Amino acid sequence: MAFDIDMIKKVYKTMPERVDKAREIVGKPLTLSEKILYAHLWDGEPTTAFKRGKDYVDFAPDRIACQDATAQMALLQFMQAGKPKVAVPTTVHCDHLIQAKQGAVPDLKRANETSSEVFDFLASVSNKYGIGFWKPGAGIIHQVVLENYAFPGGMMIGTDSHTVNAGGLGMVAIGVGGADAVDVMAGMAWELKFPKLIGVRLTGSLSGWTASKDVILKVAGILTVKGGTGAIVEYFGPGAKNLSCTGKGTICNMGAEIGATTSTFGYDDSMERFLRATDRSDIADEANKIREYLTGDAEVYENPEQYFDEVIEINLDTLRPHLNGPFTPDLATPVGELGKLAREKGWPIKVDWGLIGSCTNSSYEDLTRAASIAKQAVDKKIKPKSDFGINPGSEQIRFTAERDGILKVFEDLNATIFTNACGPCIGQWDRSDLKGEEKNTIVHSFNRNFSKRADGNPNTHAFVGSPEMVAAIAISGRLDFDPMNDTLINEDGQEVKLDIPQGIELPPRGFDVEDAGYVEPVKDGSHIDVSVSPTSERLQLLTPFKPLGDTIKGAKLLIKAFGKCTTDHISMAGPWLRYRGHLDNISNNMLIGAVNAFGKKTNFVKNQLTGEYGGVPDVARAYKAKGIPTLVVGDHNYGEGSSREHAAMEPRHLGVAAVLVKSFARIHETNLKKQGMLGLTFNTESDYDLIQEDDTINFLDLDQFAPDKPLTIEFVHADGSKNVIIANHTYNQAQIDWYNEGSALNLIKRQNAS
Repeated sequence: MAFDIDMIKKVYKTMPERVDKAREIVGKPLTLSEKILYAHLWDGEPTTAFKRGKDYVDFAPDRIACQDATAQMALLQFMQAGKPKVAVPTTVHCDHLIQAKQGAVPDLKRANETSSEVFDFLASVSNKYGIGFWKPGAGIIHQVVLENYAFPGGMMIGTDSHTVNAGGLGMVAIGVGGADAVDVMAGMAWELKFPKLIGVRLTGSLSGWTASKDVILKVAGILTVKGGTGAIVEYFGPGAKNLSCTGKGTICNMGAEIGATTSTFGYDDSMERFLRATDRSDIADEANKIREYLTGDAEVYENPEQYFDEVIEINLDTLRPHLNGPFTPDLATPVGELGKLAREKGWPIKVDWGLIGSCTNSSYEDLTRAASIAKQAVDKKIKPKSDFGINPGSEQIRFTAERDGILKVFEDLNATIFTNACGPCIGQWDRSDLKGEEKNTIVHSFNRNFSKRADGNPNTHAFVGSPEMVAAIAISGRLDFDPMNDTLINEDGQEVKLDIPQGIELPPRGFDVEDAGYVEPVKDGSHIDVSVSPTSERLQLLTPFKPLGDTIKGAKLLIKAFGKCTTDHISMAGPWLRYRGHLDNISNNMLIGAVNAFGKKTNFVKNQLTGEYGGVPDVARAYKAKGIPTLVVGDHNYGEGSSREHAAMEPRHLGVAAVLVKSFARIHETNLKKQGMLGLTFNTESDYDLIQEDDTINFLDLDQFAPDKPLTIEFVHADGSKNVIIANHTYNQAQIDWYNEGSALNLIKRQNAS
């Protein structure tokens, strides 16, 4: 029986009428993405044809999902909204705060001890406000959502960039900051610029060593980390129907790595099979009644160039397995060509670890395909040359995989079975085999491989591949190993070759679990008291931000970030995850990973008040103490990566008034707006080069801040010379109201009070 089946029936009841009306208004056949978007308008039935990439539109999402690291700040904000209960179905999943070290049992025990304050807070807030709570060890948020909450044709937002994983079950599921989630929790509309549409037509079928993961690795290589910005990627064609539901989820999951708003697939037989296998036949039955509304119109897929802004064609028959990396998920290299490239670049050939799991690749099918390679190593007497770590996606998957003997295959290779949690993928990995900043190589089935991402070591070269390819590479211990053509020497000195991986889409005996880890909230939580100790190092009640006003003069340059500046650079994860609920403490990691354009060092910027250099947070606090606002300057795709709003809240907390960059990643730009800051882009990109280390900044016409009207900024240099530049913005009037109130949350509180 599905969660919230009545809500889903309601969506399906109104969807045909709304889609038909939208098709009439738009005057042409519709993609699946458009059908879902028009069916979820805040005002109900469509009345306007929206312009892609231009019009801001209010939507009514069906549900919200939050992971524990981001849920803390989201719920701390929701507590200020004055609402007795969340307005839409919401869940919290404890998956980020569990460090991978010894194995599932001791690691989970340690997490429950060290993070008990946070888990207890999340559990009590969830219980009070009608939020479903998934305990530590229950699983990784996106796999749990796919197994329990995702449904074809639905719209969901989540406080994690990989919320997009649910597109594998035909949703429009979008990663957002906590402030966006709070809007919807509080019963308000959720705003999004109507996305552009990228169509990916898949033909043929996967075979041999090629996996679903290779589809998105190939797409990432084509579009790069910013090629999908502002767009929904919709996959279709005969090849799409040949993929499993969890394989589709893998592809959608890594759409976050190309900057896409989300990715999705039309409802098909594989989705129906998955729904029925996960005890949701009631959803499948309802979906089948409106099946034609849960995929794009036939005319769209027959002539995609007429209906999408961009079309990519991929033939699965000829697609080759890839490994992407290091340091960026869009550096795509076919397996077999990596050895030559690695030698040219000086990347270590020896592979120290193979890590299988994460929200991207931890399904039952993923584990069986990797296990089929691991079993060959056992049977053919091949001793693995690398260490193995496994993170099952959920307790349901772990329990079923253990029952079916899949985990034992990995254990026979001395693999460490970690908790059903993010672990190394989010930097929660106590890696004992390395010290300092030793140069090394790992392979994993995760989604991101930014510098320091997995283990905190900037010299760990991480490569992304499918679970079965990770298993093969780890067994060989070499980055240049090509399992399709190369052989290995076993313990008897014999030359052996790995056979093609074999996977099982769904467990033949069905899924099983004793305790999935779900805690249902009480119907009336008004009696529940949520307390936060004023001396806590982990949690801190929020104080509303004060408006920055329409006069910003005498601001100082805090940092001019050079090159890639992701949310990992702005607000690191790993050990800093423990402070995600304490804004002041976690602000001590603000921009410490960003490279300063002046000196090319990290966490080393000039304090213009003293002339001395110090860490970015320390210098920011010095300016804040004197009441001096600051400016952050950045390069292209600033804020790429996670949805973490801490990357916006920390600068706001430490006195940053504006962020001026060449271009933004979508979620981060929205997060800045929500926190009442100025998120601006250079009208002329080369103006980035004009900005000097000792600059004082004056906003000349902020009192005229208005939609579609650029701002004029004066940079006064140390020698008295000046440069005046034009800065563009994408604020509409509602977002300018957030700025004027100090934050979107301040506006919500005022509206609720009135």
